[in-house]
Amino acid sequence: MKKIEANSLEEAYDIACREFGCSIRELKYEIIQYPKKGVLGMFAKKAIIVATLQVPSKPSIEDKKDEFVEPKEEIKEPDVVETKDEINFDKKFDTKVDEDTPKNDINSSTLAPNEILDNFFDENGIESTPQTYKNLSDQDLAQEIEDKLKELLEKSCFDIDTVEVDVKDNTAYIFIDGEDAALLIGKEGYRYNAFSYLLFNWLNKSYGLYIKLEIAEFISTQESMIRNYIKPVVEHVYTHGWGKTKPLDGILVQIALEQLREEFPNKYVAIKKQKDGSRYIIINEFNKRV
Repeated sequence: MKKIEANSLEEAYDIACREFGCSIRELKYEIIQYPKKGVLGMFAKKAIIVATLQVPSKPSIEDKKDEFVEPKEEIKEPDVVETKDEINFDKKFDTKVDEDTPKNDINSSTLAPNEILDNFFDENGIESTPQTYKNLSDQDLAQEIEDKLKELLEKSCFDIDTVEVDVKDNTAYIFIDGEDAALLIGKEGYRYNAFSYLLFNWLNKSYGLYIKLEIAEFISTQESMIRNYIKPVVEHVYTHGWGKTKPLDGILVQIALEQLREEFPNKYVAIKKQKDGSRYIIINEFNKRV
């Protein structure tokens, strides 16, 4: 995956094709920013895309009909014995290991699908469990998570120069910032949601921690905006005893839910889904429905 900047989308596509050595049909790309000429040379914006190379599909049977294949002597391949790890891939990441199996006999290369995930396993290839880190102080634990997170982001296509981690009250507070912080957040926070979900699964399973992720003050800005947005809803609930928000997108639903539950701890506050898939929040008494 590579981030390409150019004066036009056509130029960005051409650069990406040259970078990957492929045609545009083999290119998979996402437009992050459209180009803008600006006024008198000011406020101009470049085209930005994130491009990856598509994996070519296998040729179909129809494509091979006209091909002549010279018959060859059948060669019997040696029997392949599937290991337990190959049969049950999901069990490769199980924290339980048979007591009869020595640690040195475990091949760490079969436990992780790629080099990045290998960094989240210990030297013997066995995934770390929360019990392993019970004796670490919060400061040491925060430093270890920060080092691993920096190494992960260095291998990504995003330009991130600030990674700070603080562990307190069984929660990892993570702050990330840099030139590509907005790209890491994504439109309507969809990349933020995905990244936060991945971090939670890693930190909760490996260290038993919950997380609070902040990328370039994204969450604080959204919280402030939602706090102003729900003021009329809060006033309506105090007046009539119930209320509901308009449809909200992405992470805004979760932020509004937390704020409304904090404002009305004795009321029923929940997310509801409309027929078109959009979501909103209702506030009501526990024995009533809207």
